[in-house]
Amino acid sequence: MTLQESLVPRGKSAESTTGESLWRGAFKRLRRSPMAIIGASIMAVFVLVAIFAPLLSPYQPASTEWTELSTPYYVQGSSSEHLLGIDRWGSDMLTQLIYGARQSLIIGVVSTLIGLFAGASLGALAGGIGGKVDTIVMRFVDVLLSIPSLLLAISIAAAMGKSSFALMVAIGAAQIPIFARLLRASMLAQNKSDYVLAAGALGLRRKTIVLGHVLPNSLGPTIVQATLNLATAIIEVAALSFLGLGNDDPAVAEWGRMIVSGQDRFEIAPWLAFYPGICIAITALGFTLLGEAMREALDPKQRR
Repeated sequence: MTLQESLVPRGKSAESTTGESLWRGAFKRLRRSPMAIIGASIMAVFVLVAIFAPLLSPYQPASTEWTELSTPYYVQGSSSEHLLGIDRWGSDMLTQLIYGARQSLIIGVVSTLIGLFAGASLGALAGGIGGKVDTIVMRFVDVLLSIPSLLLAISIAAAMGKSSFALMVAIGAAQIPIFARLLRASMLAQNKSDYVLAAGALGLRRKTIVLGHVLPNSLGPTIVQATLNLATAIIEVAALSFLGLGNDDPAVAEWGRMIVSGQDRFEIAPWLAFYPGICIAITALGFTLLGEAMREALDPKQRR
């Protein structure tokens, strides 16, 4: 028996005692998590439907070819030609839902990236420099945080006008305080670590320590929060569209606006609001499940 083998506890191999990186260990735990698998599957289906919408949709979007099948007193439901029926504008419902996935994905991802980039920049500035810069940045973040996120998004969207770009900016701005406070807190915790003290003792510049060590090790919780915020962003897109602040072009399929357009036909055709509502709920559930699974996988208390 070698010296290395004699130091390994009985029942364990030498390979099992070797260390592994944080992300590799988290990925192994994610592969064993049913919640992560379900969430990732839902998210993958959503993304694939959005990307391959022209190939999956049976008809052209926003087509008014079947306007005679939709009147204030009658809307055709499921049939052999239209699996999910017709919407109030005379378009195929399944086609509109498929293209609505693309619109929701684009707005949700871009708005989350806007909030992530702006919030992470403020958080890194406050947590990396500290002092007066930290105080000024965080007071600005506190002002944003004092305004309810939906109210802030509504105000920005109303000021910028009805467009998809206004939705992205409005929802992204509402997410800035979340990312800023989270990254700042993570960086402050990392600043107390032994490796930061060791790097300073070796003579490394503060800028090198922050950008090369503290910031990369603090991004884990922020990335997880971005996944969770994607679910919130999709819901907020639907909410702003429901309030009439989204893109008012009827040719653009969007789930929130589809719910609004189906309100006046709800008594005779409830599926006009039911189908897009189900799509929003399932998509948000998928992102939430994956985000929560990632949070548990990166939690040191959950490691085994």
